[in-house]
Amino acid sequence: MIKALEDSGGLDGVCLFLHGAMEVEGIGDGETHLLKCIRETIGFKAIVSVALDLHGNLNPQIADYANVLTAYRTAPHVDVSETRLKAAKLLIRSIKTGIKPTPIIVKPPVLLPGEYVVTSIGPVASIYRSLGEIDQKPGLIDSSMLVGMAWADTPHASASVVVVSDGKTDEAYKTVSELAEAYWNRRRDFKLEVESGEIDEVIKAAKTSTKNPVFISDSGDNVTAGAPGDVPIFVERLLEFKVEDAVVAGIYDPEAVRLCRDAGLGSSVRTSIGGKIDKINGYPVEVKGNVVNLVDGGAVLRVNRVDILLTSRRRGWTSIDDFMEFGVNPAERKIIVVKLGYLTPDFRKIARLALMALSPGYTNLLIEKLRYERVRRPLYPLDKDFSWSPYD
Repeated sequence: MIKALEDSGGLDGVCLFLHGAMEVEGIGDGETHLLKCIRETIGFKAIVSVALDLHGNLNPQIADYANVLTAYRTAPHVDVSETRLKAAKLLIRSIKTGIKPTPIIVKPPVLLPGEYVVTSIGPVASIYRSLGEIDQKPGLIDSSMLVGMAWADTPHASASVVVVSDGKTDEAYKTVSELAEAYWNRRRDFKLEVESGEIDEVIKAAKTSTKNPVFISDSGDNVTAGAPGDVPIFVERLLEFKVEDAVVAGIYDPEAVRLCRDAGLGSSVRTSIGGKIDKINGYPVEVKGNVVNLVDGGAVLRVNRVDILLTSRRRGWTSIDDFMEFGVNPAERKIIVVKLGYLTPDFRKIARLALMALSPGYTNLLIEKLRYERVRRPLYPLDKDFSWSPYD
């Protein structure tokens, strides 16, 4: 990228689609480092506009290198294209008008898993609705509320409020402080949107449910949030409960996939699955089953009435097509266990009942149980008894 910018011969602006929670070994905050390198290449006359995920952990220094910072306003994310288009439009508008936007960032010391901040419900819904009104204030261009990435142990892990002004910084400071204070004041009110419980509790609820399919989120081993995806505890518990017609998506285990492939379609295989990367929250589970499907980079091993989707590469499960790739139609099954947090829009279309398992793992929703070494303290909910004000 830097080489392309060096060869560009001069630019009016740069538009980037980033996440906001990238942490790079030996560097730290990846996004701010990237933007710093871009500025060193193109200078500070050009406009830089950045679209972000609302789960980003913003380093306040990012405002030194970007003119526009605008984040998604929905979780689950259904406004990705809209946000990226907005970033591009704000870039073009700034170039045409000659106005140089300025972002202001305030970081409330709150770090919540995204499952507690689904933007369509609860107190956060009103906060996100207010962003549209803020954008219409004279002198303000855009506003964002980022909830942060809870499982990144970094100095900048927390919520971030961003207001972008066209130079009227007094109004921007007032607005960003009010929004940050509103988020802080409601910190104890955020709840999960679906019924939750320990693993055995949600399995019992799913087993007795008359609504099919039932989706169970194995939230502690959520691959889309960075977990390894090889904790096999649900396989063990589903078999213990003698559950019929269940799917576990999925278990990352290249060796188990190789054994299934070597045995061949229809063959019986005895192997241990999972527990090879995350040895803290899980252990290998011994199973004997039949290979009912083989796909590129994966296999389906049926153990009793539980289909285990094994993969040779870590992957997230976010769409119906992900299941269909393995020859499984989730709409026709009783119980679907997916290594995910809140359900994606695709799964919400077919789930008759959604349950959140408070399962162990590196993406444990009860983050108080995790060991943090680098986050700034105090930080809610790791710390409860402290006060904070954006005006201090």
